[in-house]
Amino acid sequence: MSEQKPIGSRFNGASTAQEVVAGIDLSGRSAIVTGGYSGLGLETTRALAGAGAAVIVPARDRAKAERMLAGIDNVRIEAMDLTDPASIAAFAERIVASGALVSILVNSAGIMATPLARDADGHESQFSTNHLGHFRLVASLWPALVKADGARVVSVSSRGHQIGPVDFDDHDFRARAYDKWQAYGQSKTANALFALGLDRRGAAYGVRAFSLHPGVILTDLARHLSEAEINSFDVYDENGNRRVDPSRDLKSPEQGAATSAWAATSRQLDGLGGVYCEDCEVALSQNEAEGNKGVAAWAMDPDAAERLWMLSERLTGLSLRRA
Repeated sequence: MSEQKPIGSRFNGASTAQEVVAGIDLSGRSAIVTGGYSGLGLETTRALAGAGAAVIVPARDRAKAERMLAGIDNVRIEAMDLTDPASIAAFAERIVASGALVSILVNSAGIMATPLARDADGHESQFSTNHLGHFRLVASLWPALVKADGARVVSVSSRGHQIGPVDFDDHDFRARAYDKWQAYGQSKTANALFALGLDRRGAAYGVRAFSLHPGVILTDLARHLSEAEINSFDVYDENGNRRVDPSRDLKSPEQGAATSAWAATSRQLDGLGGVYCEDCEVALSQNEAEGNKGVAAWAMDPDAAERLWMLSERLTGLSLRRA
């Protein structure tokens, strides 16, 4: 794990994904972007493909994916449902069997503040989708990541991780009352801890992992929120137009995707890993950052990362060793 301290990036919160990859040549490299056909994922796909990467976009809704990705070169759509273990396994098997070297994996798909729902195994849906689905994907793609000899796995977390840590005694909300925001915060903390645990295991194989906060961007992620909840984020001005003000963490999708693109491609991050980023920079710890910026201590706790890893292996039956 590297320290949570800025490294002098020349980019900032106002930078766009296209600006971040300008001058970078990803020709001959393969990337996978979950959620890569909507919101931040779409802009991440656009940036990586524009830099020459062959981008694979897993899609549950192929028709929507084809519509949203129309006109973007270097993109291939593959069937996958992040909530279905069999679908993830089949997708990864196709990729690994093809001999592809996956140099970049951006885990951008996710859900937020949803009503209580459970997957087929009974796990709370936000924890299942945002964390367990991506854990399964990484474990199943492990051979293709290792063969790339310098892969990066980027997990889109959120400042929402500051809501709370992973409740290892009741991560599925069996004993406690369900709270959609506590569930979301837990899943976003899990994203950061997953990057920490993965980097610890992957560094020796050239696989480095990062997590990040993209900013506050009004996308389909907010589809389960009420009008009052959306207004509480102050995303609209007095005329009803969406605010874009990176100084207040209110970003456009192009700006929101910038930190993902930066974490996936910046040579400044060579030799680093396990860190949480924001505004195209390695973030400070929360107690050192100004305002509500930074990463909470519980999301950078190596003991919690190991506990989550062991739990995830048990819940999925997968590990990197057996992948």
